[in-house]
Amino acid sequence: MRDLKIPEMRHPEKARRPDIPQPKKPDWIRVRAPGGAGYDETAKIMRENKLVTVCEEAGCPNVGECWSQGHATMMIMGEVCTRACTFCNIATGKPPEALDAFEPGRVADAVAKLGLNHVVITSVDRDDVEDGGAEHFAQTIRAIRHRAPDTTIEILTPDFIKCSPEALEKVVEARPDVFNHNLETVPGLYPEVRPGARYFHSLRLLQRVKELDPSMFTKSGIMVGLGEDRQAVMQVMEDMRAADIDFLTIGQYLQPTPKHHRVDRFVHPDEFNAYEKAAYGKGFLMVSATPLTRSSYHAGDDFAQLRAARNKKLGIA
Repeated sequence: MRDLKIPEMRHPEKARRPDIPQPKKPDWIRVRAPGGAGYDETAKIMRENKLVTVCEEAGCPNVGECWSQGHATMMIMGEVCTRACTFCNIATGKPPEALDAFEPGRVADAVAKLGLNHVVITSVDRDDVEDGGAEHFAQTIRAIRHRAPDTTIEILTPDFIKCSPEALEKVVEARPDVFNHNLETVPGLYPEVRPGARYFHSLRLLQRVKELDPSMFTKSGIMVGLGEDRQAVMQVMEDMRAADIDFLTIGQYLQPTPKHHRVDRFVHPDEFNAYEKAAYGKGFLMVSATPLTRSSYHAGDDFAQLRAARNKKLGIA
């Protein structure tokens, strides 16, 4: 793991950016420091299987709660991302190694050891790999199916923007239970927040998943507090529903270091409640909108509710 306290080592492209003061967090953002027997056991399994987690790499505020319950979001394909998003604390640069052919098996082994009912698998962007790591995702899904057949699988993928259409098809054919790709923010902020991505490409990716497999659940999320306004958030909801996305997450952006994108404001919980109500009104099957919401936070419980919501809509008991 890289040292989270030395941002210039993790983010050389941000080293010359002026420091941006990080505002004091309100009471509703603060969480307990991680620790305890459950946390330690999860950490041990991650280390024994030589796995990287987005929980640590991205500095997730919920790591203490999730790891104490044996839940961890595993990040495949290394710990160095080829993109340089200004909100993200995952190390950026040229990945020093090729994809590890044994990693899918180690991930599956960890899932079995943890006894997970539901697992979330994400990755760095690997624009240096021809298919963006699509086959690696597919192999990981298949390995989990073999080692832990009762575990439902949620993936959080890159956008495969430099790949042929076959890359996405590989992943969908492996049949994860939930296909997640985050839009992250409103389109007007993409040039600053997510410069290597394209809003409508990401939206189309999720729409294409539904075209390839209408039964597959799709999911996407955004952060607020980056400088967006309410109207822009509402338009993102409309765009997502036009792409038939089932599940929306909205969480508060937290600035990882003084070199990252500034926090425009801390959105009050009442505003998150209003977003949730509006999203359900637009037809999402499942919505999670709280200050501490992250893509994989309470993912297992949310998946059960998502499946129940679809069954209710279809009239299935």
